Amino acid sequence: MTPTAVGPVLIGLTGAALIATILWDAFETVLVPRRIGRRIRLTRYFYMASWRVWRAAAQSIRKPSRREALLGFFGPISLILLLICWATGLIVAFTLLHLSATAGDGVSPGRLGLLLYMSGETFFTLGYGDFTPSTGFGRALSVLESGLGFAFLGTVVGYLPTIYSAFAQREVEISLMDARAGSPPTAAEFLSRMPASGADSFSDALLSGWERWSAQLLEAHISYPQLAYYRSQHSNQSWLGTLVTILDSTALMLARVESPPNRQTSLTFAMARHALVDISHLFVPRFTPGAPDRLPGEALQQLRDRLAGTPHEVPAGVEFEHRLSDLRRLYEPYAQALGFHLLFELPPWIHAQPGRDNWHGGPWDRAIAAQEKSTHRRDDHF
Repeated sequence: MTPTAVGPVLIGLTGAALIATILWDAFETVLVPRRIGRRIRLTRYFYMASWRVWRAAAQSIRKPSRREALLGFFGPISLILLLICWATGLIVAFTLLHLSATAGDGVSPGRLGLLLYMSGETFFTLGYGDFTPSTGFGRALSVLESGLGFAFLGTVVGYLPTIYSAFAQREVEISLMDARAGSPPTAAEFLSRMPASGADSFSDALLSGWERWSAQLLEAHISYPQLAYYRSQHSNQSWLGTLVTILDSTALMLARVESPPNRQTSLTFAMARHALVDISHLFVPRFTPGAPDRLPGEALQQLRDRLAGTPHEVPAGVEFEHRLSDLRRLYEPYAQALGFHLLFELPPWIHAQPGRDNWHGGPWDRAIAAQEKSTHRRDDHF
C-alpha cells in the first residue's frame, strides 16, 4: 500500500469503527432489556459528563424549588441530546466513508461540507436529489445510510413512549404514598395511619403491592437507567424516597421480637432491598463511608412517642435496636450514596414538625377561604 493510500484507508476505517460503535451502543441502550456489565460505553460517558455539569449547576442554586425544577429538566433533555449525538455521529461517520471513497478528488472545506450535507440528507431520507454519488460504492453507502436513518427514526418513535410508559407506572405508587405516609413519606406516618382493627388483610395487600412495585422499579431502571433521572411531580416526592419509606416501614416491622411479622413483610423488604442495591450499582460503583446517621437516639425516641399506643409501637429494648440497626445496615448505605449522587433528599424516619400532605393543598384554597370569609362577614352584617 502506497503512502498516499494510507490516509483514505484510515479515514474509511475511522468512519466504519464509528458506525459500529454507535450502532452497538444504541442497540444496548434501547433494545437490550438487561444490565450491561461493560463499563466503556458511549451512553455511560455521555451521562457521566452531562450529569456532572447539570448537577454542579443545580447545586449552585440555593432555592430548593428552583433547584428541583432545574433537575427535573435533565431527564427529558438528556434523552433528546443523546439521540442527537447518535444521529450526528452516524452522519459524520458516513461522511468519512464517502470522503475515503472519493479521496482522489482532494479534500477541501467546500467539498467536505458538501459530503456532510449529502450524508445528513440521506440519513433523514429527505430525498432532494440535488446531489447524488457518482460511484457504485457511494450509491451503496447512501442506500445503507438511508436504511439506518429510517430504522433509527423508527426506533426513536417507539423508544420514547416506552420510556414514558415506564415513568407513568413508576409514579402510581409514589402518588398513593401521599395519603398513606405523608409528604414526604415517612415510616412513622405510614405505621401510625395504618388501621388498628382488621389491618392484617389490608397490610398484606398493601405490602404485596409494594413488593410488586419494587420489582417493576428494578426492571424498569435496569432496562432504562436514564429513567432514574426523571423526577416526580412534587418536589417532596421521589421514587427513591418511596423505596426508602418501604424499607424503613418493613424494617420496623421485622425488628419487633415480641410480635414477629408475617411472611409478606419479609418478602417486601427483600424485594425492595434487591431493587435498591441493583439500581445503586448502576450509578455508584464504589462505597464511600461517612454518611450521617438517619436515626439517631433522639429521632428514635420521637419515633417511639409517635407510635405509642398504635399496633406498631416501637419497643424500648436493646434487642430491638440491634435488630433494627442490622436491617438498616442492609440498605441505608446504598440509599444514601444514591441519594447523594442523584441529589435526592432521603425522607426522614419521622417529621421534625407536622406538615401538610400534598393532597390537602390546592391553588384555589386561599381564594375559596377568602370568599367564604367574606360571605360570612356579609351574613353577620345583615
